Amino acid sequence: MMSDELTFEDALKRLEQVVDDLERGEPELSSALKKYELGVSLLAQCQTVLEQAERSVALLTGVDASGNPISAPFDPATPPEPEPTPKVAKAPRKRTSTPSAGSDDSFIPF
Repeated sequence: MMSDELTFEDALKRLEQVVDDLERGEPELSSALKKYELGVSLLAQCQTVLEQAERSVALLTGVDASGNPISAPFDPATPPEPEPTPKVAKAPRKRTSTPSAGSDDSFIPF
């Protein structure tokens, strides 16, 4: 099977094996060079697949009135906008009654 026919996962596994083999050292220079060339080819294939996946990803930006998702193309160079903070209705404050004119003067309403 040639590297062009490998899935991303298989190409990545083979690339990891090539790197491991090269890090351990090859007995012959020619064998090491062939593995290095294979590694470069596998790396290019993996990068191409990742770039294609990146271009096909869409960001969910909301939902329309009918409940259908609204999306925008993903751009890794543009940071995502922060999600809006949901507004929470404040509960009405209870009013305390003020003391009548003839009541205890030590009562201070807050």
